[in-house]
Amino acid sequence: MRICVAGAYGAFGIKHLDALAAIEEVTVTSVMGPTREKIDALAAERGIAHAATDLDECLARDDVDAVILATPTQMHAEQAIACMKAGKPVLIEIPMADSLEDSEAICKVQKETGVLAMAGQVRRFNPSHQWIHNKIAAGELKIQQMDVQTYFMRRSNLNAKGEPRSWTDHLLWHHACHTVDLFQYQTGEVVDKAFGLEGPHHPELGIAMDMSIGMKTPKGAICTLSLSFNNDGPFGTFFRYICDNGTYLARYDDLFDGKENPIDLDGVAVSNNGIELIDREFISAIQEKREPNGSVHDVLAAMKTLDKIEKSFG
Repeated sequence: MRICVAGAYGAFGIKHLDALAAIEEVTVTSVMGPTREKIDALAAERGIAHAATDLDECLARDDVDAVILATPTQMHAEQAIACMKAGKPVLIEIPMADSLEDSEAICKVQKETGVLAMAGQVRRFNPSHQWIHNKIAAGELKIQQMDVQTYFMRRSNLNAKGEPRSWTDHLLWHHACHTVDLFQYQTGEVVDKAFGLEGPHHPELGIAMDMSIGMKTPKGAICTLSLSFNNDGPFGTFFRYICDNGTYLARYDDLFDGKENPIDLDGVAVSNNGIELIDREFISAIQEKREPNGSVHDVLAAMKTLDKIEKSFG
């Protein structure tokens, strides 16, 4: 499998390059980045034969079988559609788009072309959440409530590498997207009640810096999600699963019970790296000619819920 990573110079582009290096019989043959100087340097450092600043140049190559998009969110829909129309399976980093309209356009083109398209909902693949999902599937757990905190300090427009962004991140369409999709995936339901509250908008970035979201499924499971770009403390997303048969705390790829005892996740997956696991699913789905876990159609329900929440802001 020969892969192009678009947006390879960014923080998550690098994570995908590292993940792909751990997967057998996969080669990154092309990378795309924001400037010739940056992407050429990265390609030379990684021993990648082709580098470009234009996605179309990468899509035209015979040695590109599939594409991972780790580009700015606002480019995702247009670029994902270009990949599918070029016949290249595509994995779109979260979120697949920053609007329901663009998400539906991606799904429409996927149906028209039949080319595999997957959304990067990595929480489905983190071993901590996989462990919970397996217990639910086995009938051993039922979620009563998910309490989730997503906290960062983003008062200036910097990426995860501490470098200036060419685009603006978003609490709802990016960070809340993780939890909205995960809640519906874990409960096996689409929420029928959802609302959100926004704090003040940043005077320059134009986005809400604090947010509160509530959701409820038809069978009664609830989710409370707090998000902030103003948090001066531990960064990241922390999940509390309150179930009928135990309480569990998920912190990225680690899992604890309600009394902070670690839970052994050995054997849950072939790796503890969620990015590697989502890349493995993408590649396996292409090779096996099947729908991936997290296809754009799977994730569309989350985008519809995000749209409902956005409309509730008023």
